[in-house]
Amino acid sequence: MIALAIALAAAAGLEPARLSAVPALAPPTATSPVVGAALQPVLPRRARPAGFAAELADRDAITGPRQWTPLARDLAWARLANAGPENRQAARWDYARGLIGQGRGPEARGVLEVMQADEPALLMVASFRLAVGVALAESGDVRRALRSLGGADTVESGLAANPEACAWRLWALAMIGQPAAALAEAPCAVPALDARPLASRRPFLIAGAAAALAAGRPQPIRAWLAPLSDGDAAANLMRGKAALALGDAVGAGLRFKRAARDGNPQQQVDASISIMEMQFLRTPATPAMLAEIDRLAFVWRGDALERRVLQLSYRVARQRGDIVRALVSGAALLRHFQLGAALEPLLVEVQKLLGDGLAPTSRLTVSEAAGLYWEYRDLAPAGAAGDFLASALADRLQAQGLYGRAAELLRHQLLQRTVDISQGPLSARVAGLFILAGNPADALAAIRATDKNDYPAEMLWERHRMEAVALYKLGRRAEALVVLQNVPDASAIRGEIYWKAQEWRALVAEVQPRLPVAGRLDEVDQAILLRQAIAFAMLGKEASLAAMRTRYLPAFAGLRSGATFDLLTRDVASVDAETIRAAMLVIPGASPVGNIGNLLDAPLVAKKLAAAG
Repeated sequence: MIALAIALAAAAGLEPARLSAVPALAPPTATSPVVGAALQPVLPRRARPAGFAAELADRDAITGPRQWTPLARDLAWARLANAGPENRQAARWDYARGLIGQGRGPEARGVLEVMQADEPALLMVASFRLAVGVALAESGDVRRALRSLGGADTVESGLAANPEACAWRLWALAMIGQPAAALAEAPCAVPALDARPLASRRPFLIAGAAAALAAGRPQPIRAWLAPLSDGDAAANLMRGKAALALGDAVGAGLRFKRAARDGNPQQQVDASISIMEMQFLRTPATPAMLAEIDRLAFVWRGDALERRVLQLSYRVARQRGDIVRALVSGAALLRHFQLGAALEPLLVEVQKLLGDGLAPTSRLTVSEAAGLYWEYRDLAPAGAAGDFLASALADRLQAQGLYGRAAELLRHQLLQRTVDISQGPLSARVAGLFILAGNPADALAAIRATDKNDYPAEMLWERHRMEAVALYKLGRRAEALVVLQNVPDASAIRGEIYWKAQEWRALVAEVQPRLPVAGRLDEVDQAILLRQAIAFAMLGKEASLAAMRTRYLPAFAGLRSGATFDLLTRDVASVDAETIRAAMLVIPGASPVGNIGNLLDAPLVAKKLAAAG
């Protein structure tokens, strides 16, 4: 199809470069003021010409290329310059037909638009619609050309069996990838094709060959291309592809090599890809093939050739078990090309590859896996499968201490892929990871960005805990305590905040009502009691220390922290600063608030106070 595109673009008067390089259309210009006036639409207030549409409808239909015969340039311009109201449309029509005959479709298009503006009834005339369609085709506006020529599905009255219209529909349908419909036009198009000299017939022959190949009918390709030279590079590409489809690998290779040697740059790339595609059918990819695939993927962008390079790269990567290469190629295909029915199967394969790359059993490191997910997160599965993939990867990152990367990953899930109350638990987790990463500002932002949902009480309380910790880490202790007011188990968190702030009086008031019962003391109980003893000592509350000693000293017997508790609960006068420092060192590390304690202890490595508003 690429060789066809080049040939057909050349037939339309374009340079043999990429099809995407069709130049933008410009309005027709004229150096003569008189000629320019003749090309301008007649204003409604002036007398209109008397029905050129009726005259054109009575003329013989345009059924072949001879009726596009161009006028000599001087004669055409003289007729336009001297045309009056009664024959201006006829002069324009002859000029437009001549432009089409020269392959100057964009200019012809402008003239025909002027004619139509003066006389809309012209669109009822089959010859005029044919001229418009051919001018559009020569301009590269293929789909609009089809509509004027009759369209891909239904043809307008007067053009259904017109050989010239059939020829251009064959060309246009092949260009837009409707090979079966293009081949259906061939019997009708034969007279118009036979009437053309070989040079102008060539694009239509290559179009027919390309349509036959795309339709899975390689047998007639030789007949389509028989009139063309044996050294024609575009024809050799088609011949090679037909030979390959018919099982003649040797003949195909010869044709491809000739095209690679004799063709223009685009044909050379096409031939190189075809040779590699043929080789890959027989043998595994070699390092040289991989290098050539990478070179072509780098230097050629944006059309069917790039698509073929990417498809070959994807197939090679799958064969070699190269997940990264397969994802690079598969993602480019999914993101940048119209794949039609092939889209869904490829997407399923790419999503499975992404899951394989992120799995703990993958050969990729956790950091590489995270980079892979971040690059291709738009292709991750939707719904629960995608959430599981992201969550599992975040678990791996968290286990490695990569809290910031885990938080960024889940923040994307939170803001882009989850809605409503499902944001509740995820927002709390994201906030916790940002706090562990030393970035409480982003933790607070994650909570605030998702606060419009009506969360169940348990979710709401967990979010308040994270919000309070973030505020505390940002130095906004008073706000943190306000947020905790309606959280049922917030007393322990407040006590932790008071302990770290050394607010002894507030700590005593908060912790006293929930001191553990006397008896067997675990590490959390010991930490609570030792902290309370330190607070009493710092406040000089001798009676309170004596009461604690009486109640808990037997329970501390035999414990590692027992001697410290004994020392703290003696006379206040015997407790000095050194005693306090020593006591703090032996307090068990178990936090009274569990994991919240780890968050409160997390170091600040990325202060973003300005973003915390």
